Amino acid sequence: MFAPRHPRKKSGNRQAQKRLQTERRSRTRDLAKARRVIARPNQDNLFDAPEIWHEPTGRKNFEVLVLQPGQGYCHVVTPAQIAARLAKLPPAFLKGLEVIQLSTMTRKKQRLPCYGLQWGCAIYLYPFCESLEEHFYVPPPQPLVVETKMYGAKWDHPEPNLWRLIWSETTARDYQLNNILIHELGHMVDTWNSNSPAQERYAEWFAIEYGYRRSGGRQSRCPNQKIRKRHG
Repeated sequence: MFAPRHPRKKSGNRQAQKRLQTERRSRTRDLAKARRVIARPNQDNLFDAPEIWHEPTGRKNFEVLVLQPGQGYCHVVTPAQIAARLAKLPPAFLKGLEVIQLSTMTRKKQRLPCYGLQWGCAIYLYPFCESLEEHFYVPPPQPLVVETKMYGAKWDHPEPNLWRLIWSETTARDYQLNNILIHELGHMVDTWNSNSPAQERYAEWFAIEYGYRRSGGRQSRCPNQKIRKRHG
């Protein structure tokens, strides 16, 4: 037997890999929590608010159902905008999609706010506040801050225990069409991952690749922003 040539280096590599894996898992959990996306109803009693759950019927084309958004809320996308956005994707991605529902925000749902979720053959998109503002009373997760800024949202910190996320009609629509909708579709396309972190990582990648980048990326949203080149 003989000792490895670089035991310390290998140990360091293992530690670095563990740190990277931990950071990735942490980011996935934080972003999933921040996005408030839930994949299944009544899972561990986390989401028992009333909802219309659609069972598959075998229909070939999806339909968009529009419910009343609820008092103080508004839908930021229309059925025509949804159909136009999905028409830009490969048809194979839409296989099995039967219903997209613009849902109602109720008092019970406000206890567990949700941007969107996917269940079976259906995708549910939830309304925004009519003010187009969201208030956070604890520091918002950094992944959420970064993601929403990618779509043009603004953040401020007007009070010690208040963080405010501010949308416009354009940025809210962009976020729901090119992030939330595509993210939830990614969950439907993903038929191979079986654990939640892997499913969430795939849906995040899917939303970036087929949502953000295919709709113009940063260049279309910040055309005048200069990219700093870093030299090693």
